Amino acid sequence: MYIPNHFKEEDKAEIEKLIREFGFATLVSVKDNLPWATHIPLELVVDETGNWFLHGHISRANPQWKNFEAMNDVLAIFMGPHSYVSPSWYNHKNVPTWNYKAVHLYGKATIVDGEKLEVMLRHLMKRYEEAHAEKPQDYEEIPANMLEKDLRGVVGFEIKVERIEAASKLSQNRDAESHRSVIDNLKKMDAYDAKRIAEEMEKTKK
Repeated sequence: MYIPNHFKEEDKAEIEKLIREFGFATLVSVKDNLPWATHIPLELVVDETGNWFLHGHISRANPQWKNFEAMNDVLAIFMGPHSYVSPSWYNHKNVPTWNYKAVHLYGKATIVDGEKLEVMLRHLMKRYEEAHAEKPQDYEEIPANMLEKDLRGVVGFEIKVERIEAASKLSQNRDAESHRSVIDNLKKMDAYDAKRIAEEMEKTKK
């Protein structure tokens, strides 16, 4: 993606944090010379040598997976917090813009099945059940006949991440007074992720 130098995010810990928090991603590849996108949760796994992998699965009825082996790279997009920024918040005339944090990961996708796929599904379910359910359900609680049927309907995959692009567009190109004003006004807004963007901007304040 196009990232002006002052918006480039190069802190790998910050990038990893965003991926783990905003795990519902957009997986993009090419099918019949046209872009094809699927919206799915992707789980980041870092191995003992520091290599990054993304684990995921899609419906077997979704033809996107059939091109994985033939493609050099697929693209996973993780969209973090974002908010509108009004030009009325600057101390000078300007145009409207949007502040945001986003990560693009590129890599080769390979198909995963059998025991490894089940391990991936267990981890994914455990993560989101524990985070969101009052009474988390275990993978083992799914009836065996239902699980067997559903497993036949999905295709698992693993992406070895080869390239990382990350943007943190947080008004770093504004003067200190305007930067402060954007933060103060965002804190008053309820729309989008305004308050969260204000918090992120506080970390880069001048």
